Amino acid sequence: MRNYFRYNGLYKAISGFIFKIPVFLVFFTVSLYSQNRPDALEEYRNGNYERSIEICRNEIAENPANIESHVVISWSLVRLGRYSEALTYADAGRNISRYDIRIAEILGEINYYLGRNLEALQYFQEYINLAPEGARIESVFYFLGEIYIRLGRFRHADIALSTAVHWVPGNAAWWTRLAYARENAGDLEEAVSAYEKALSLNPQLSDARRGIDRVRQALSRQ
Repeated sequence: MRNYFRYNGLYKAISGFIFKIPVFLVFFTVSLYSQNRPDALEEYRNGNYERSIEICRNEIAENPANIESHVVISWSLVRLGRYSEALTYADAGRNISRYDIRIAEILGEINYYLGRNLEALQYFQEYINLAPEGARIESVFYFLGEIYIRLGRFRHADIALSTAVHWVPGNAAWWTRLAYARENAGDLEEAVSAYEKALSLNPQLSDARRGIDRVRQALSRQ
């Protein structure tokens, strides 16, 4: 009887150990795979856009509903100027996640670069409604300002670009565009002020230098 309990206890100990091995191996294998799996977002952040696209395509082939892959591949394609291709993936991403703010923003950018101003406005306004303090809010207002300039709605452009430089006050190029919008709206004194701000941030900015000279001449003729 003593030997039975001894052998029975040994059997249970060995059995318990054996049954735990597969669980450990599975966990180890999954962890090792995760560590070695290529990271599309990291490649994108490092400027390796082609590699990022390749990884995302493989991920989408594995899982067509992977929203992260659709977002990152769209970003990468836009950075390479492949806007029509990016539109395909961004549209697919929107079908997967209708209210993903990253998709709304990148669709705004894609349509902006394709010259589809009204469509771009729609997506950027959607982004503002969904994420008024989102990570891309300053860029969204900048793009809105540029679209309004294209459309000749210079006071709207003033409002949008003023908001953009509120978020990023150190961007000399954006101050220059704000000044240009004000200049075309006929607000010459305010245009001078914005050009001066741009030049205080970057004295070598030729667009700002030409703009301020142009506006000062216009003021002298009044």
